[in-house]
Amino acid sequence: MSRINLFRNLSVKTIRTIPIHGNPGTLDSVCWGKINFDKTTSTLVFAALLIVCSVGVGCSSDKPQPANSTQVAMTQPMPPIAMPTAPAVPAAATPVHKKVVRKAPATVTYADKTSGVSFQYLRKYSLETGDAADEVVSSDPVPMDFVQPGGVAIAAVTLPTSVYPNGDLAAAFFDVSVNKTLTAEQCGEFSEGKPALGADATAPAAAQASKMMIGDMELQSSETLASQGAREEAAKYYHVFENGACYEFALKVATTGVETEGGKHVDSKEVFQRLEKILATVKISPTPEVTASAPVAASAPVAASTPSQ
Repeated sequence: MSRINLFRNLSVKTIRTIPIHGNPGTLDSVCWGKINFDKTTSTLVFAALLIVCSVGVGCSSDKPQPANSTQVAMTQPMPPIAMPTAPAVPAAATPVHKKVVRKAPATVTYADKTSGVSFQYLRKYSLETGDAADEVVSSDPVPMDFVQPGGVAIAAVTLPTSVYPNGDLAAAFFDVSVNKTLTAEQCGEFSEGKPALGADATAPAAAQASKMMIGDMELQSSETLASQGAREEAAKYYHVFENGACYEFALKVATTGVETEGGKHVDSKEVFQRLEKILATVKISPTPEVTASAPVAASAPVAASTPSQ
């Protein structure tokens, strides 16, 4: 379209003044016209193209075209996409096997199936049974307080003297004895004559018998106190008739009365309180009864009858 417009705007005068080299011809010459027309046309077309290109480049530099949104998005750096991450699962902790230290109970339970006697005492105390218990009980000037002999020691619990450091405690123990030769009435009685501690010893004073309840058991009780110089020995006896036998529970405390340097006199009442806690736990389970019986007197021989004459 541009090529035709440019050609039509040229005047005849202009065409006529274009020199033709090598082929002088008249204006009416066919050859001249054809050659000049082709050359003129090519020149005009080339000039038109240069004009169009220069105009296009100028327009492009003057008016920058808006960049495509897709291209802008592609040229800008894309921020990293944060992918959702699963919560970190902590690794299973390896179980640590701790050494469990089991503390031994503070109290120990003693039970004798033969006599049915059981009681509790502190672990730091010493327990003796059988012949050892009999030796502990026999070491006391008044080993037992039955009205008749026949008592047998079952168990004895001894308090260590270290419980009262720098004190004058000589001995303190709780013992159990049983006498199967006594009746229920005799079990409620206590012996009156008690051996003395020595030549200068005072006779032990016996207190009146009284009653004491431990659980559902009713016990007869008696107290004695003997002294030899500064040494004192106090004892408390408790009797109960169960399973056809007489049970005796004795609490005994002895003090020397000699105070060492930095030492002190031990209060017997406080020691008795410790022993009475053992007595409060005493139980007697049923066992086959062994009933004591009085010896039967031999009967006089019966004279044989003779037939009458």
